[in-house]
Amino acid sequence: MRFLVIMLLVLAFGVGVYYVFRGDGMLERVTEQRVEQALLNNGVPANMSECMAPRLVDRLSIAQLRKLERLAPEEGENRVPLSTGEAMARIRRVDDRDAVEQFVRVAGGCGLEIGFEIFGR
Repeated sequence: MRFLVIMLLVLAFGVGVYYVFRGDGMLERVTEQRVEQALLNNGVPANMSECMAPRLVDRLSIAQLRKLERLAPEEGENRVPLSTGEAMARIRRVDDRDAVEQFVRVAGGCGLEIGFEIFGR
């Protein structure tokens, strides 16, 4: 009887782990929500944030997503960079060329999609 209970617990744990770590699992959804909220908090419009979050989660590791947090304004900086110099300073803080490249690609792709939706009507 004890063996059966232990086996059921192991099976339940295994199913739980699978659910959390599979492709569309809870971990990925929570990460997407956090990325979307971080984008919103940093001045990215809601429709753009909604488009970008799942793509960034698919393309970048958790460590790279954390590095992108360095794009957020520091004390004394404007919420949105007002010059190329300000934008470049934030990009240099990330110190991960691939993460920045993917961020720019995702932002460009989402911007085009949203533009086509708006102007294609």
